[in-house]
Formats: sequence, C-alpha cells, structure tokens
Amino acid sequence: MPALLPEIDLDARDCQSCPIRHRAVCARCEADELEHLEQIKYYRTYEAGQPVVWAGDKLDFVASVVSGVATLSQTMEDGRTQMVGLLLPSDFLGRPGRSTASYDVTAVSNVTLCCFRRKPFEEMIRSTPHVAQRLLEMTLDELDAAREWMLVLGRKTAREKIASLLAIIARREALLNLDPGRSVTRMELPLTRESMADYLGLTIETVSRQISALRRDGVIVLEGKRTVQIPDFDRLLNETGDDMDGGVLI
Repeated sequence: MPALLPEIDLDARDCQSCPIRHRAVCARCEADELEHLEQIKYYRTYEAGQPVVWAGDKLDFVASVVSGVATLSQTMEDGRTQMVGLLLPSDFLGRPGRSTASYDVTAVSNVTLCCFRRKPFEEMIRSTPHVAQRLLEMTLDELDAAREWMLVLGRKTAREKIASLLAIIARREALLNLDPGRSVTRMELPLTRESMADYLGLTIETVSRQISALRRDGVIVLEGKRTVQIPDFDRLLNETGDDMDGGVLI
C-alpha cells in the first residue's frame, strides 16, 4: 500500500454539509443512516502524483472522492500503461465484496477521500436499500460513461476527442453543482496536457495543437494553462461529433 499523508479528522465536514452530499453514494440517506456512516468513515488525503493504491493491493476501505481528481490505470506485463478512467468529485472508489484493487489509482491533483471501512459498509448495503440503490445507479452511470468513452476513443477525430472530454468535464461540474441544465461557462481542467494525451490516446503535441485550434476558432477561451471558458456550450457540443438530436444522419 502506498504511503499516505497523515489521516485527517474533518469533524467540521459532517455529512449534511459535505460538498458532494447530493451526488455521492450517500445521496438518499436519511438522518439516521448518515449518522451510521459518520461512525464508519474517516478521511484520507493524497498529494498530486501520489499513488492511492496499486492494482492487486488489499483495499480495506471504499471511498467517495470529496475533492480533486484521480486516474484509473492498468499496466500490461511489458510495462505499457493505459489510463482507463477518471475519478472526479462524488465518484466511488472500490468495490464491495472485493478486497483487492482492480486498477492503479493515482492522484493527479490534491485529493481528499471520504473512506468507509469496507466490512461495515458491506453490512450497511445489505441493510440499507437507499445506499444499495444509489450504488447501483452510480454503477450503471459508470457503465454508460464507459460505453460513451469507447466511441470517443474508437471513432472520433483528435478535435472531437478534445471537445468531448471538455464537454464531459463541464457536464460533471454542472451535476455536482445540482444544476444539470446550467450552461457551464467557466471551469478548471483537472488534467495536464500529458494526462489528457494518455487518456485520449493522443500525443501531447496533438492535444496542445487541438486545444489551440479550439481557442483560435472561438469555441473555448483559455485563462492560463488550466482555466477554460466556454462562450457557447451548444457550439462545444457540436464539435464533439455526436448526433445531438438523435435523428437519422444523411
């Protein structure tokens, strides 16, 4: 297990005031259920670049990402590595019923996890329909996201890949702020150019070139290296190459 920063006690961050309260696995919990979660939870923090867990390591907790971004990666026998997913705020880490990690998990920014001891959490799933139902919904959402990402990686051009990633991050930010219909106009990119290249199967040069092209065409506005403004969200969606109205393409 990778070395951790010291565990921190965030008593001030109770479940009711948690920033991911309405999107995380505890979203539908009643007051007594939240009190139970309070008894089995603790926080862990990781610095940018620090491993959270290696594939195959024992994982004695499951967790919700409170803040920051982590990557899920898989390494082949010859050392080649592929980033297979992102963990953003409110995402769930770990799998009840499985005591080992399936993927390498690495913090790409400073990350705070709200951890639940695995055994008590598994018992809570069996006795608390609200938690079990929410976890199922999140699992199905993750499956939908994985299918969407198969299209991004398999069929889209480099420009469409970049636009798709920006749109996905913007939609997630809107959901986290409890306003899925809001047009996100400004956001912080959670990934470096290098991480975006790994995730999208592109070179760093291609990522930089396509971001510059989107900026030059007025689709996005850059403030520094990480802050992105989206003047017209519908225009960004048009750049993804998706069939937005579901009609037959001719």
